[in-house]
Amino acid sequence: MITGEVKNKIDGIWDVFYSAGITSPLTVLEQMTYLFFIKLLDDSQIKKEANAIMFGVELKEPVFKDGNWLNPETKNEVPYANLRWSNFKNFDTTTMLNTVRNDVFVFIKNISSGKESAYSRFMKDTIFMIPNERTLAKVVDGINGLDLNDKDSMGDVYEYILGKMAASGTNGQFRTPRHIIRMMIHLLKPTLDDVICDPAMGSAGFIVEAAIYISEVYKTELLNKTHGDHFRNSMFYGFDTDQTMLRIGAMNLMLHGVEKPNIEWQDSLSDDNKDKNKYTKVFANPPFKGSLDHESVEKSLLTIAKTKQTELLFISLFLKVLKLGGRCASIVPDGVLFGGNKAPVAVRKELVEHQRLEAVISMPSGVFKPYAGVSTAILIFTKTNAGGTDNVWFYDMRADGYSLDDKRSPINDNDIPDIISRFHNLDSEAERTRQDQSFFVPKSEIVENGYDLSINKYKQVERVKVEFEKPEVILSRIETLQDEISIAIQNYKSLIG
Repeated sequence: MITGEVKNKIDGIWDVFYSAGITSPLTVLEQMTYLFFIKLLDDSQIKKEANAIMFGVELKEPVFKDGNWLNPETKNEVPYANLRWSNFKNFDTTTMLNTVRNDVFVFIKNISSGKESAYSRFMKDTIFMIPNERTLAKVVDGINGLDLNDKDSMGDVYEYILGKMAASGTNGQFRTPRHIIRMMIHLLKPTLDDVICDPAMGSAGFIVEAAIYISEVYKTELLNKTHGDHFRNSMFYGFDTDQTMLRIGAMNLMLHGVEKPNIEWQDSLSDDNKDKNKYTKVFANPPFKGSLDHESVEKSLLTIAKTKQTELLFISLFLKVLKLGGRCASIVPDGVLFGGNKAPVAVRKELVEHQRLEAVISMPSGVFKPYAGVSTAILIFTKTNAGGTDNVWFYDMRADGYSLDDKRSPINDNDIPDIISRFHNLDSEAERTRQDQSFFVPKSEIVENGYDLSINKYKQVERVKVEFEKPEVILSRIETLQDEISIAIQNYKSLIG
């Protein structure tokens, strides 16, 4: 999460767009994203060039080659060097605007070199909107002042910009903090054998974090052609109904080595979604209370519970798209855990009775501030279609490393490392009591409580008996003190009299 100086720099870039008459947050986001991407392409190649020189080898498949690039729109030959951020940032403002608008922007729209990809599909209709040379020069200077060499920091920048858009509320969406995404990925530990999906991907945070995890844990194995091809082309899937988010997600994934992400414009809850028994891991933070065309909802999703609540329909969707043995980690609003209406109870019963519910991690309401104050939890379950729930692990997260107010300042208290460690050592949790921060609840008790999954239903609060003195004893002490004060006042008067 970014704070302080970086936030101020991003706010400054945002103000430059606003001063130039670009006041639509969506447009600002898109234009900033394109320029971020252009810079990161060059930064990435600079690092690769340095490594190639160090090891005395030839740079493989550079984005910016030697010689000239043929602009397919103008039919002019343009030196590849002119397309690189490190060079055009030093051009005079007029040359910079002409180069970026007429050449660089066309180049990134055609970066797939004729190969069909998610990136090329979503970039086809984009438009360069920066109106004049002064605005571009100021934005380039502002971006140049940001440290974007770390891809994690780029994710944090995206998160902050998306928050500035006040994206929460339109369709019940809000941004998932990256440290929460990272925790969920580390809880399920994806492998090279997985096929991973986020059916409500937004800017692809879960998919990107999964890609980062696999590229770090299986760095050597990815050198194998089979594993490498799977990682780049067939491991990651994502769907969304927002074209801008799909563009951002595609760029984000490309920057993390996923060359051909399988991301599509799709309403995952509609009958257009034909996926079934396809994925081994699902990570999601689906929209809560979003707008819904009930007539278009895929009918099989209503077999568990007839409902218009998107948060419940998405759980049905996860069960539909997962393979047998596939696992899911999803954020849900607290209402899913303890709502007494038929639909929430039916969904919880499905997870407990017919699947294997593994864990319920309760999160404090401040986790999503300043964009939303909703109380949420993480559900972790395995698709079995034959039951298997025995003891469900509950964890009461009280701190996530940041203050739970609107400022979300870094603090020392952080339960996330403990959550990950305990989840991967559940055998040692058996002796924990209901007064501890984590504990098991047997399936039979959950059934007895109407499939209630709220941690407060099962947590025991230790009550300490406090005995107070009798009122007459307290009154006597007060009277004694009052007499002593009166004597002291009289003595003081005699001194000054």
